[in-house]
Amino acid sequence: MTEEQLLVPNDLYLKAGIHIGTKFKTRFMSEFIYKTRPDGLSVLNVQKIDERIKMMANLMSQYEPHDILVVSRRENGWMPVKLFAKITGVKVFAGRYPPGILTNPNLKNYFEPKLIVVTDAWPDRNAVEDAIKIGVPLIALCDTNNQANNIDLVVPCNNKGKKSLGLLFYIVVVEMMKSKGQYKESDFKGKLEEFMAD
Repeated sequence: MTEEQLLVPNDLYLKAGIHIGTKFKTRFMSEFIYKTRPDGLSVLNVQKIDERIKMMANLMSQYEPHDILVVSRRENGWMPVKLFAKITGVKVFAGRYPPGILTNPNLKNYFEPKLIVVTDAWPDRNAVEDAIKIGVPLIALCDTNNQANNIDLVVPCNNKGKKSLGLLFYIVVVEMMKSKGQYKESDFKGKLEEFMAD
């Protein structure tokens, strides 16, 4: 795959560390691993990351924003998902995921999404379990150490780094807007630096 076919330049992916995995790898994630470094860290395949981000953006753009729920228990994902929500209008839980909001219609904040996105299948496992219970498609950002069973679309990436998550959500918002014919670079509200800020 050439540089031109990637959603963003390869060096931007590398600078954000989107390809840096963990020292642990699961069999679910082995197909996305490019190599293991001498220090034991697994490195994800950038082409496969790019392909899956493209699939994620395409899938998300098929839903109305108010039908999408994005969940991030991990603090490094809070700012990118909140910015993502501000630009797209999706519903977001950054922080503790409230139990029962998808399964108990008696709750005030009960919500019936048609698509759920989690930034990490492990800390966001309650949202993953709810998605499975109610039969809603699930997209999960998965690092080399994630279990990926019961997930409809696995997006391999470093799901622990601020810059990595920021870049991923920035790309997805741009691609979603392009697919809906709403993207104009000149008046686009989101800046990559804001998504990746420390």
